[in-house]
Amino acid sequence: MFKFNTVARVVLAASMSLGLCQAVSAQALSATQFKVLRQTLTQRLPQLGNIDGLRPTPMAGIYEVQVGDHVLYTDAKGDFIIDGQILDSRTRRNLTQERLDDINRIDFASLPFKDAVVWKNGSGARKLVIFSDPNCGYCKRLEKDLQKVKDVTVYTFLIPILGDDSRVKSDNIWCVKDRTQAYRDWMLSGVAPARSFGQCNTPAQRNLALAQKYKVNGTPAMFFEDGTRLAAAAPPEAIEQRLAKATAAGKAASN
Repeated sequence: MFKFNTVARVVLAASMSLGLCQAVSAQALSATQFKVLRQTLTQRLPQLGNIDGLRPTPMAGIYEVQVGDHVLYTDAKGDFIIDGQILDSRTRRNLTQERLDDINRIDFASLPFKDAVVWKNGSGARKLVIFSDPNCGYCKRLEKDLQKVKDVTVYTFLIPILGDDSRVKSDNIWCVKDRTQAYRDWMLSGVAPARSFGQCNTPAQRNLALAQKYKVNGTPAMFFEDGTRLAAAAPPEAIEQRLAKATAAGKAASN
């Protein structure tokens, strides 16, 4: 995430009558004007790096600046930068989060599920992917909370990012005969897996590369069937909402 000491961090309500928005023309910028805006921002704020996209927002006179997996906002002249969120107060939608979901969406079906520890509750009809370190306290809390979520299959990619012991535990979990039971025994009950002494090939390096590909910078990180993510632990109710949303999106896409 990009931070500037002189940048105002604000939350904008899309239905508010802001003087700034009223003062700027509501007309969309032309291709030439967008080019000039890009050049202005690049010259004034070289720390932004490469600007991946510029586009209008629902707010007149405010434009989205996409930089990697982050979005900022600016006016038509690039005189002001806003690092914050746009909320639609009429619908209570977080328009910024929706854009981030789109920008960071992954191809869920293409994930290498063979490299994951798998368990399910109920029918297992819904799918959830988690990147987890076996020594991550938040991951253990999430694992316990997930026991309350029904009809879900959970695929856990072990990424040992918290030191050598994490790598040892990841390998031990993977190499036992019943890796699902070993993983759950450790995460839910604190029963350490038997030592494998490197007796099998593990997907640890592939999982770390996968995490890097999808910019997973910490654990836990969750991905849903619609390709969206939650980059932190969340209560069961929030996970249930995201699973329901992903299921609805899948049904809509198939119609």
